[in-house]
Amino acid sequence: AMDADVKKENLSSVQQLGVEMTVRYGKYLNLLKEDAEIGLCFVLMNCEEFLKQQQRTVVSSLCCLQEQYAGYDWFASSIFLIMSGDREKTLVFLQRFSCLLVSAFLWLPRLHLSMHLPDTIVEYGIHPVYFCIAHHIEMLLKAELPLVCSAFQMSGFTPSQICLQWITQCFWNYMDWSEIGHYIAICIFLGPDYQIYMCISVFKHLQQDILKHTEA
Repeated sequence: AMDADVKKENLSSVQQLGVEMTVRYGKYLNLLKEDAEIGLCFVLMNCEEFLKQQQRTVVSSLCCLQEQYAGYDWFASSIFLIMSGDREKTLVFLQRFSCLLVSAFLWLPRLHLSMHLPDTIVEYGIHPVYFCIAHHIEMLLKAELPLVCSAFQMSGFTPSQICLQWITQCFWNYMDWSEIGHYIAICIFLGPDYQIYMCISVFKHLQQDILKHTEA
């Protein structure tokens, strides 16, 4: 994507809203300058073009398989903030990072319609994070925090729904910025299984609140 082509209007309405939120948050943290919006749009458009090279066309009635990744790219935005709004550094990092296995679990758009996945998985439209990470979270939660696990069963929805939300958004709106940075760094250096341990530790931290709300 060339500089001349980079306009916010080239992005979807979801992406535009995400850009506004990211820039507002970055300025609040004193990480971004006034022209950061153009840089972030540039990063997102380049990521889209880069990832398209490894996507396949799928004939399906599912809306999520008709076009590009439906949500906002929270991971790329997090790296943009970590790099203090430097778009070149962000793109170089993402390109190198995409070669690592952990990118499949931290950077959700990375595997959207990916040629690296078996045909059946792509056709179902279910991201590997859901049936790998979320499944193990539920198994571990049952063993480590049985009371929390029971509370979720009584509530009528699963811990994996909550965890998928956390992971998709890189814990934005749930953790402080320094903790988000630690989460990304820990998963990159120690492996994607730390995504599971992170979610379990959050549930452990929230155990008393969860049980209190269940009683109420």
